[in-house]
Amino acid sequence: MDVRYILFSLNGLLMLAVPVGLGLYLTRRFQMGWRLWWIGAATFVLSQVGHIPFNAMLTQLFQRGLLPTPAPEWGLIFNAVVLGLSAGLWEETARYAAYRWWAREARTWKRGLLLGAGHGGIEAILLGVLVLVNFVILAALRTSNLSGLVPSEQLELANQQIQAYWSTPLPLTLLGAVERVFAIILHLTLSLLVLQVFIRRRFYWLAASIAWHALANAVAVYTAATYGPLAAEGALAVNALLCLVVIAKLYTPEPVQLGQESGPEPELLDVASLEPTDTPESLDRSRYQ
Repeated sequence: MDVRYILFSLNGLLMLAVPVGLGLYLTRRFQMGWRLWWIGAATFVLSQVGHIPFNAMLTQLFQRGLLPTPAPEWGLIFNAVVLGLSAGLWEETARYAAYRWWAREARTWKRGLLLGAGHGGIEAILLGVLVLVNFVILAALRTSNLSGLVPSEQLELANQQIQAYWSTPLPLTLLGAVERVFAIILHLTLSLLVLQVFIRRRFYWLAASIAWHALANAVAVYTAATYGPLAAEGALAVNALLCLVVIAKLYTPEPVQLGQESGPEPELLDVASLEPTDTPESLDRSRYQ
């Protein structure tokens, strides 16, 4: 049996398991429920309701000549920047809106992490489902006669695509899961950056999150098209390391709430055993000291 059957299925399953495992760890580690995780997940989904049609509209405008297109030699860089900015604007604005109107209690480091885990986690889960569905379909088509399933003019192209899928080099079969790990780390960082708008009362933190999101996406798109998928994953790995540094730098301890102090109980004074300090004798001695 081709080992790719195992690796491709493992790739999809890891894309499901990693975000769920992270959610379980954070909720248990911080002793919180899943509400913020689900808010982060809903935030991503709602952002795509605007993001995907927006990208489709931009494509139509460029194709019809209603928006100026760059010179061919700048096409890749232009597309990478536009796609990165589009993702950053829609997702980070949606994240800001979630903090502002929905997750109003999320004003601490650990709560920001949990919200970010939901945002990046649901993206990984949805992509993982698509990867598994694609795997099942291509596994079935690999041994099928396509002449009755695909129009004759598309038959050769379909065979080429199936052959390319099952000829994927083994080190590349798990890249989807690896990329999702890096992407989730990025979303944890972006969630904390947007959170600073409400903690530090400075709106430029939202601009910083949009810029970081756009840059990370643009570099990944450009690197993948120019140098291949392994180079793109290397760029994402470097970005993930920077993200971990920022996550650590933005850490702040949870505020101690009244009644939660764990120190020893204060000792009660025996009032009856105290001697009065302002006796006539003590006042008389204090004149000369």
